[in-house]
Amino acid sequence: MRFSVIASAVVAAVVGFGGTLALIIAAAQALGATQAETASWVTACCLAMFLATGYLSWRYKMPIIAAWSTPGLALIGGSIGFTMPQAVGAFIVTAIAIILTGLIKPVSAFVSRIPASIASGMLAGVLFAFLIGAARTIPIDPVFVLPLIALFFIIRLFNPAMAVLAVLFGGVIYAFVSGRVASVPGVELSTLTLIMPIFDMHAMIGLALPLYLVTMASQNLPGFAVLRAAGYEPPTAAALQVTGLVSLVTAPFGAHTSNMAAISAAICTGPDAHPDPEKRWLTGPFYALSYLIFAIFGASLVALFAVLPAPLIALVAGLALIGAFTNALSLALKVEHERLAAIVTFAVTASGITIAGIGAAFWALVAGLLVIAIDYAKKRFVFQ
Repeated sequence: MRFSVIASAVVAAVVGFGGTLALIIAAAQALGATQAETASWVTACCLAMFLATGYLSWRYKMPIIAAWSTPGLALIGGSIGFTMPQAVGAFIVTAIAIILTGLIKPVSAFVSRIPASIASGMLAGVLFAFLIGAARTIPIDPVFVLPLIALFFIIRLFNPAMAVLAVLFGGVIYAFVSGRVASVPGVELSTLTLIMPIFDMHAMIGLALPLYLVTMASQNLPGFAVLRAAGYEPPTAAALQVTGLVSLVTAPFGAHTSNMAAISAAICTGPDAHPDPEKRWLTGPFYALSYLIFAIFGASLVALFAVLPAPLIALVAGLALIGAFTNALSLALKVEHERLAAIVTFAVTASGITIAGIGAAFWALVAGLLVIAIDYAKKRFVFQ
C-alpha cells in the first residue's frame, strides 16, 4: 500500500464528481425535476459508483473504475419535452439493454457495427449546445464569467484535469465573495426519492436508444480501451452486466446510466498510482469509498448548486465538455468518405428538432445511417 494509491483514487473521484455535477443539475432542470429528485439522482449515481467499482475491482483485482455517463447527461439535458418519470422509464430500458449487451454477443456485435463517425457526430451535436450555452453566459454577467474563463485556460496549461475543478471551486468562492449568493444552505444528509417510471414510446426512441448508443460508444468502449492500454484484459461481459445491473437498481431513484470510466480510469491505472500494475487495483476500493462519502452529502451539494448563479452552472457544464466535444468531432471527421454522413448527423442533432414527439438524436442517427447507405449503394452500383 502506498499513499499514491489513495491520492490517485481520491483525485479521480473528485475530478469525476466535481467536474460533472453541474451536468446533472442541468439535466435535472431540463426534465423538470424537483430539488429532492435531483438530490436523489446525485445520491443514487454515487451509490452506483460505490457498488460497481468496489465489486469489480475487488473481484477481478484490476483497477476497474466506473463512472456515470457524461455524454448521456448532455443528451438528457438537450432533450425537450420529457418528464422525470418518462426519463426514469428510459433509464430502466437503457440499463436492461446494457445487461443484454453483456449477455448476448450478437447484440454487442451489432452495436459495434454502427460507424464511429455517426455515433461521434451525434455526440458532438449533443455537446455543441452546452458549449454554446457556456459562451452565452458572457454577456449576461461578463465581470463574473470572464475571469473564470481565463482561470480555466491558465490552469489547463499545467493540469487539464484540474481546470474544470478550479473554475467550479473558484466560481463558488467568487459568487459568495461578490454577494451573488444570498444565503448559505445548511448541511443535510442525503435521502433517496422513489420515482415511478412511465414507459413512454417517444421516450424509448428519443431518449433510451440514443442514451444506450452514446453510453456504449463514448463511455464503455473507451473505458475498456484505457484498461487494455494499461496492460489489463478487462472482463468485458461481466463489467457490462454489473454496470447495467447497478443502473437498473438505481434508475428508480433518478440515476441515469452507469458505465466504464475513461478519464478517471486513466488516473487510477497509470504508474503514478502504483509502480506495480498488480497493486493498482487497490485504487478501486478507495475510489468507491470516496463516492460513498459523496453520496452521504449529495443533498447538501445539490442545495448549494441551487443557490449559485445560473451562469456559473452553464459555464462549468460547457467547459467540462470541451475535451469531449473536440474528441467527438475529431472522430466524426476521421474517415474521409464518412464525413458527409457525420456532418449531417451532427447538424440534425444540434438542431434540436422534434418530429412525431421523438427527439433530434434519433433522427440524426437515422439521417446519418441513410447517407451512409446511399453512399454504399452508389459505390456498389458504379462498381458493378
